[in-house]
Amino acid sequence: MRIVPFLSSTAVTIALVALLNNPLGKVPPPGPFFSPQYGFWQNAEPINQDYNGTLTFDGLQGPVEVYFDDRLVPHVFASNEEDLYFVQGYLHARFRLFQIDLQTRAAAGRASELAGSKAINFDKEQRRLGMVFAAENALKEINADVKFRTLLDAYTAGINSYMDQLTEAALPIEYKLMQNKPEKWSNLKTALLLEMMSKMLSSGTENDLTSTNAKSIFMPEELQQLYPQVPDSLLPIVPIGTKFPNPSVVPIKPANADSLYFNNKATVQAQPLDRPDPNNGSNNWTVAGSKTKSGFPILANDPHLELSLPSIWFEIQLKTPTHNSYGVSLPGAPFVVIGFNDSIAWGVTNSQRDVKDYYEIKFKDQSRSAYWYNNQWVPTKIRIEEIKVKDSLSVYDTVAYTIFGPVQFDNSFSNAAAADRNLAVRWAAHDPSNEGLTFYKLNKAHNYLDYEDAIRTFTCPGQNFIFASRTGDIAIWQQGRFPARWEGQGLYVMPGQDSSFLWQGNIPQQENPHAINPARGYLQSANQRAADGTYPYFIPGSYITARGIRIDNKLSTMSNITPKDMMELHTDYFNVSAEDLRPVLLSAIEVEQLQGKELEYLEIFRNWDLMASPDSKGQTIFQCFWDTLQSSIWLDELSRSKPMATWPIERTTIEWLLRDTLHIYADDLNTPQRETLAMTVTSAFKKAASVLASKEAEGKLVWSRYLNPSIYHLLKDALPAFARKGLAVGGYGNVVNAIKHSHGPSWRMIVHLVDGIEAYGVFPGGQSGNPGSRFYDNNIAVWEKGEYNRCWYMHDGDRNNEQVKWMLKFNKP
Repeated sequence: MRIVPFLSSTAVTIALVALLNNPLGKVPPPGPFFSPQYGFWQNAEPINQDYNGTLTFDGLQGPVEVYFDDRLVPHVFASNEEDLYFVQGYLHARFRLFQIDLQTRAAAGRASELAGSKAINFDKEQRRLGMVFAAENALKEINADVKFRTLLDAYTAGINSYMDQLTEAALPIEYKLMQNKPEKWSNLKTALLLEMMSKMLSSGTENDLTSTNAKSIFMPEELQQLYPQVPDSLLPIVPIGTKFPNPSVVPIKPANADSLYFNNKATVQAQPLDRPDPNNGSNNWTVAGSKTKSGFPILANDPHLELSLPSIWFEIQLKTPTHNSYGVSLPGAPFVVIGFNDSIAWGVTNSQRDVKDYYEIKFKDQSRSAYWYNNQWVPTKIRIEEIKVKDSLSVYDTVAYTIFGPVQFDNSFSNAAAADRNLAVRWAAHDPSNEGLTFYKLNKAHNYLDYEDAIRTFTCPGQNFIFASRTGDIAIWQQGRFPARWEGQGLYVMPGQDSSFLWQGNIPQQENPHAINPARGYLQSANQRAADGTYPYFIPGSYITARGIRIDNKLSTMSNITPKDMMELHTDYFNVSAEDLRPVLLSAIEVEQLQGKELEYLEIFRNWDLMASPDSKGQTIFQCFWDTLQSSIWLDELSRSKPMATWPIERTTIEWLLRDTLHIYADDLNTPQRETLAMTVTSAFKKAASVLASKEAEGKLVWSRYLNPSIYHLLKDALPAFARKGLAVGGYGNVVNAIKHSHGPSWRMIVHLVDGIEAYGVFPGGQSGNPGSRFYDNNIAVWEKGEYNRCWYMHDGDRNNEQVKWMLKFNKP
């Protein structure tokens, strides 16, 4: 049974709640918490837990059967779609209730209700970003589609049906620790969950505020060199040589853009408090039958996100008489998000495109009831936000909405020293949309035309939708609602006193970068820029180049490809950035200045195999050295503005070094002497060696010990006993196997589109959100070893198959 380790973990958690400043609030009353009938004991599942059962619910149109395999993956068989998604909602609630509740409360700016006063500023920022406003607009679009609304209603009803029969004893343990209870689900909550994903994947891809500060210290030509739009080494998503049509939308640069925008040297004090990880990226690729051993396409995907327990994903199969889809779903929303059916497979990576801009607003007075726009005072729309705080009084915040969007920063929030610069945010996620419709259609798609039709409704966050079909087609589209910008628009805070700096339209969907059936026989995306410099639109973003180079180099030379080859590429540790950098760094180091451990570390670095493997010392030495060198080069320059200006991306610094043009920035502005590049590189290596010696003394010179890959519970430091720390994996954000400390491949999937479909998948977690279940983290060991589970694609004739371990029946009265 799992009871003993679970009880031990829970005891540790209770002690931490009591001792570490009560991170969950007050210590739960011992009587109810330790009650054998209702307390945490009830959350411990025996290893032979029985998931069989028969349930009856009003509203079902017919019977639904759920077959669980040995990994607790539900295979849902229904006679109609409403019942199908009702049961999906029920299953999400049964196995992930705390997760969906916590995530949507956080999305709405209600974390203080659970976490107390320390979450107030987070909640303010969520509300000032307009998260609920965006979800309300999305719901308008959803409600306009009667059929889709019906399906979402069914999903919501499924979640609530589970909660209606939930007993106190069966409450997830997190509620017992936090002395709280779940609240009813609604369609708005599903919309909020999708907006939270939009924030996670699109709010970390713009640097408008820090770039505004960079503009205050660098000349225009320097800005172009430090923050180039197209890297020299780019291998774009759309193959080089693709001919793009002339743009049908040609935005006009305002006549006063130079004086009011480009040459404005004012800085910005305000900075987001909760900035998503800029490494929220992914890899995906597909190879045509011409490059595979079987003659059929293979598609692979591994979205890189913050790793958590429970996992962000829930594996599921959804079948009706008209479709049969399998993959991972997002608890809190219906459908399969990344997966396959009997005709096609699809996956996504983040576009890294900038779809969020800031505008400076001039208020009439401190009431913020009116702002200056097009030569007149225009009334704002005021929302009074009540933030309920656990164990304390409510906090109120006033948010003013303008034509651009909500005023995220002003002198009452995160901007007290900013000379009253009021910044409104224009975000593509605020516009009405229905991203769920895309996944509904993909679940049922049969061919390329169906895929192309499905992705049209996906607007934010911009994604690279990759596709392969049983009929042999492969394709990729960068899909989203992207503003058509004039050159330089949106890089910095823009004037908001008139309409001249507004977005002037969107890039037509057919003009988004895309490719189908290229002659080379493969397509790939890894968060790099989608197209080379011949693409006719200005498309700023926070792109990542290195992984795409490695994937492209590998796929271009491969033939007779099998799923095993794709697994090896998923877990590839080769560091292409280090491959470029090592000769330059070795030639610059003044070896005669080194001694002792420094020479030892240099020799390891020199002979390193360039693999960021778990047991590598070379990767540790390189990363520590490279991070120190980048800081030595840029910190003095960027610190001339307060707050600090945007850091140049890694690839820019690499290309400056390869061109031997970095000398101007090698000099440290804070010292009287003039440093050469060799001096700076040598000094950085010596500083890194000092850090490395300390790490070695702690037994942390090997990469996995230095990196400490870990998967935390959703409540992070509040529940350390429910985490998995110190995993034996390597990788890094610029490596194909992009694992960082608590970030990495959240779902690895490979689909071979042969007869019957051959598919493999794994995520670092388990199906259950209950730490007392053996299915809480059972997949981590598989993921850690770079192995996969075979995805059992069940059909009607498999109902008595030995792979069925439990059956849950749903009936109408």
